[in-house]
Amino acid sequence: MSNNHLRMILKPVAAGLLVGILAATPAPAQDVAAAARRVAATVQLAAEEYRLGVSGGRVIARAEVNEAGLFLSEARRNLDRIPEPASTRARAAIDRLDSLVAHLAEPDSVARHAADLVAALGDELHLVLDEIPQSVPSLARGREVYQATCASCHGPSGRGDGPQAAALTPRPANLAEPDSQRGSSPLDFYRRITVGTAATAMPPYEHALSAEDRWAVALYASVLRLPRPGGDVPAALRSFPTSARMSDSAVLAALGPGADRARLAAVRTFEPEAGHFAAAVFSEVRRQLDSAYDLARAGRAQEARTTAMDAYVTFEQIERKLRVKDPALTAEIEAAFTLLRTRPGGSATPEELSGIRQRLARALERAERTIADRLPASSIFAQSFVILVREGLEAILVIGALMAFLVKSGNEHRRRDIHLGVGAAVVMSLLTAAGLETVLVLSPSHQEGLEGGVMLVATATLFYVSYWLVSKMEVSVWKRFVRGKMEAALTRGSALALASVAFLAVYREGFETVLFFQALAASGGPGSGTWAPLGAGIGAGGAVLAVVYVAINRFGVRLPLKPLFAVTGALLYYMAFVFAGKGIAELQEGGAVSLTPLEWAPRVPVMGVYPTAESLAAQAVLVLLALLALIWIFVVEPKKQVAGSR
Repeated sequence: MSNNHLRMILKPVAAGLLVGILAATPAPAQDVAAAARRVAATVQLAAEEYRLGVSGGRVIARAEVNEAGLFLSEARRNLDRIPEPASTRARAAIDRLDSLVAHLAEPDSVARHAADLVAALGDELHLVLDEIPQSVPSLARGREVYQATCASCHGPSGRGDGPQAAALTPRPANLAEPDSQRGSSPLDFYRRITVGTAATAMPPYEHALSAEDRWAVALYASVLRLPRPGGDVPAALRSFPTSARMSDSAVLAALGPGADRARLAAVRTFEPEAGHFAAAVFSEVRRQLDSAYDLARAGRAQEARTTAMDAYVTFEQIERKLRVKDPALTAEIEAAFTLLRTRPGGSATPEELSGIRQRLARALERAERTIADRLPASSIFAQSFVILVREGLEAILVIGALMAFLVKSGNEHRRRDIHLGVGAAVVMSLLTAAGLETVLVLSPSHQEGLEGGVMLVATATLFYVSYWLVSKMEVSVWKRFVRGKMEAALTRGSALALASVAFLAVYREGFETVLFFQALAASGGPGSGTWAPLGAGIGAGGAVLAVVYVAINRFGVRLPLKPLFAVTGALLYYMAFVFAGKGIAELQEGGAVSLTPLEWAPRVPVMGVYPTAESLAAQAVLVLLALLALIWIFVVEPKKQVAGSR
């Protein structure tokens, strides 16, 4: 037999063997999971479409019933990628659903059978078929993806009027219609985006968009028909994995009688306090890391690796938010976690393990500040209010005293000079604010260092002002201060001299106000969560100052200087203490100051207290200076005055 004949015989045999081998080779686990999730999504979308198309045993929307059939066909095709016996059982369940659809069964019955199929498939394959994020997806990111991917068909506002809509059959859905999607949940939107819709222009985005982006655009699309959020969210609906499974109708029913769509929107977009959640995650990560380190040092390498992996899985809960804000830091932490998972064992020395642990501790401290450090809105409001009232009151008191001195000295005709100085100071303060903000905006690469520097300058200024206020508590001391300023200006006789006194008195307060507000804004973090209470504090403070100004100038009311200066001095010292800690923290973020974690130290961001040697040292210096200042004001100076009077 020739070689050619032999090859002709062996070729089909080899091909048959190859086909048999390939058929017997199990699909990769990730392919099975993807196929199972696609089956789950299409089956449940079929139930949703069927509900829209059938009511009371009759067809009310033939197109929806047809779509239900198409989704079931898609589910059946994906069963080929699922191993036996799960695929056979799922196929039988889909056949049952086909029969129910053909006989126009009740939509609730179809939905029940679909849910049972999904639950059974997940249990048999040991998979979670609906991967729902623990925290609410980013609506901002959802809007970006929607405008880039969906607006051409659905329109920029979701009304189904995009540039390509007119040429499409069927027309794109009107996502902005309030009642059109009442039976849909964000999870339904996610499934539809993932698998697409057969016989329409809606393609699957399973591979074109990440799961994170699909969830973001799903949530955004699901709230296009809702008004602005309003009202309280009950505890039972504050979990996104819970509310994401619920249709609008189900959420409204859970909210109870009288619930409106504004409360529905509040449920859809509710996000737990980010700082509290992140702080809890970081605390758990640190606990697991300490445990992994102890296990590694004890020679229990396998347990150490498992615990280190647990710590990384815990960190993953906030990894997405950190990556958005600081990708480089996220990569650094992930690299350190990889080392921690691979190094425990005989090849790693205790010193090496300790170094990895310290590296992770420093990186996690920076990460927690990046994500979790926000002053509460109430604290931002209170500090904003105190800053404006304190600085404004001092300006009012100084200018009022200057005016009174002019009247008493027979120079009332020169009040215009004071007004000119005040006006110039206000304009200069606004220019200073604009200039400082411009520097910060135009220097994003040095943002942390600049903000840290602003905070430390604010710390020094606040401490000085606090000391100055306490030292001027006595009325006689205050009067001597004002008299000295005015006599010097009147002696020079020029209009510029008087205007300069007023300008310097007001601009000092204006400059301090700008500095303090910039530091407060930086310590509160970016976004409306800072600017809203900051603006509210400014508004409330401005109203109080207007009342005080009228009371002093129209009705001759006198303010109690001693308690006023004492209380505001104490409040400003507290703010200096907070800014000292946060200023060092910002410089550490920018790499300008080293970071030495202290395991025993507390972490109280609202007071600017961080568990690092550098920030605590700065605050300790401030405490020491405060003690020395109090001793000087209340012990040393009174003794000097008594000695001088003898």
